[in-house]
Amino acid sequence: MSTSPREPYRSGFVTFVGRPNVGKSTLTNALVGEKVAITSSKPQTTRRAIRGVVSAPGGQLVIVDTPGVHRPRTLLGQRLNDVVTATLGDVDVIGFCLPADEKLGPGDRFIERRLEDFPKARKLAILTKIDAVPKPVVAERLLAVSELRDWEAIVPVSAADRIQLDVLVGELLSLLPEGPPLYPEDAVTDESVESRIAELIREAALEGVDDELPHSLAVTIDDTVEREDGLLEIYANLWVERDSQKGIVIGRGGSRLQDVGSRARAGIEELVGRRVYLSLHVKVAREWQRDPKQLGRLGF
Repeated sequence: MSTSPREPYRSGFVTFVGRPNVGKSTLTNALVGEKVAITSSKPQTTRRAIRGVVSAPGGQLVIVDTPGVHRPRTLLGQRLNDVVTATLGDVDVIGFCLPADEKLGPGDRFIERRLEDFPKARKLAILTKIDAVPKPVVAERLLAVSELRDWEAIVPVSAADRIQLDVLVGELLSLLPEGPPLYPEDAVTDESVESRIAELIREAALEGVDDELPHSLAVTIDDTVEREDGLLEIYANLWVERDSQKGIVIGRGGSRLQDVGSRARAGIEELVGRRVYLSLHVKVAREWQRDPKQLGRLGF
């Protein structure tokens, strides 16, 4: 009785590129099966390269979630673009994400042309948010994407409804080189717990603020204390650039900051699996997005 030869194990690095808010972080979380990257409708939500690990029977994907490509207006914006460029130069596969609920635009075409700068990586297209539009629109978008270049594959997906995620994993794995696992099988990210806590606080703070403030928000953790009764105490700072922004974040009588703390604490307790006491302070670091020293202090 003959048996078919076993497929080789494959492993490597994948990154998703696209305009801000095309669903890269949501897709990363859906594939990993756990929240490793925060999500928001606000611009520049992702600020560094965050690795999510997907272990499958035939291989392991290490997904590097990056900031969206945009025209930088500050030193922070330039550094975010630099993160994307450095990541694209190192990965094995680039997944170009385009949302099904928007027509192909100049920003998409600009990013697609930039893919030529990274000849090492194999490229496939991912049409995201297909749950948001009728099937004829999906077909129309797929045709437009196919005309951009000769992709390794084009995969329509919905992270929200988990449509075709297994197909995407299979396509990505097939494009990776043969090699052993890069992380333990039960790993989901190499982010520290403290970094993930800071990001959950920032995610909570991003909700309900105007489009300018999100760029100015940063979070640092001063201290964490494990109490004997199992409670985890977390002392964190929310940084803004101006006094007026401080007032917005705190809200009337501290109501908004209290709401941010409540939502962040729920996410943190889910992450760490225990009760949390969260102390938040709002501080001003003037024009920190443009100041190299302050950017360094805040981790950029």
